[in-house]
Amino acid sequence: QEQLVESGGGLVQAGGSLRLSCAASGRTFYSVMGWFRQAPGKEREFVGYTNSIGGETSYADSIKGRFTISRDNAKNMVYLQMNRLKPEDTAVYYCAAARFSLKMAQVVTGDGMEYWGKGTLVTVSS
Repeated sequence: QEQLVESGGGLVQAGGSLRLSCAASGRTFYSVMGWFRQAPGKEREFVGYTNSIGGETSYADSIKGRFTISRDNAKNMVYLQMNRLKPEDTAVYYCAAARFSLKMAQVVTGDGMEYWGKGTLVTVSS
């Protein structure tokens, strides 16, 4: 059974860094792995994703230049390195994955992602 488990969330001061991890099990390969977040009272938001083909990555404008996604296919892990964190980055962060390649729109909306973790809370204090 496919399962995604996030870890690494916590409380950090503005300007600080955190590294989130997502461990994928049940399958040996996911074509697309990405991160989303949902702040209190807001809708889920795309953060970024990585595609196994060519190692392509793409990020939301709101975090571009501060967050970096990396992937270890051998360990079936995906990471989200978050630097220069801001209070507005406070949210529950979710890992998501899909078996097959997706169009960008399918990734950004989350509609094409087949598997989701339960999330890890990141709180950034001012």
